[in-house]
Amino acid sequence: MALPLLGVHHIALICTDYAISKRFYTEVLGLEVLAETYRAARDSYKLDLGLHGQYLIELFSFPSPPPRASRPEAAGLRHLAFAVPDVAAAAQHLAHHGVASEPIRVDELTGRRFTFFFDPDGLPLEFYEA
Repeated sequence: MALPLLGVHHIALICTDYAISKRFYTEVLGLEVLAETYRAARDSYKLDLGLHGQYLIELFSFPSPPPRASRPEAAGLRHLAFAVPDVAAAAQHLAHHGVASEPIRVDELTGRRFTFFFDPDGLPLEFYEA
């Protein structure tokens, strides 16, 4: 019998500068703040972010977290991808906010366009045309 997974609950990220990352994920990418908690015992913020009311990302800040140990082609989590209706428009939106993206490519298996960019901590993100 298969495990009855219902879906992805959330994606947890750790940032180095809470204010910069909060701005990036809310103002640049447009995610909604569902809850924001400061945990004094950990000197840490926990920011719950959603998309269309659905819980999506749990953004943490911790004092002096170690740097990300790998790049996108190393073993482990490679990147997070967001579906968008128009990759070129999404890349233009990023550029308007001072965020560089790679040249738009076409997925040879699906024929859909995509581009990669990075969050303030260098986490690889992707816009993939739905």
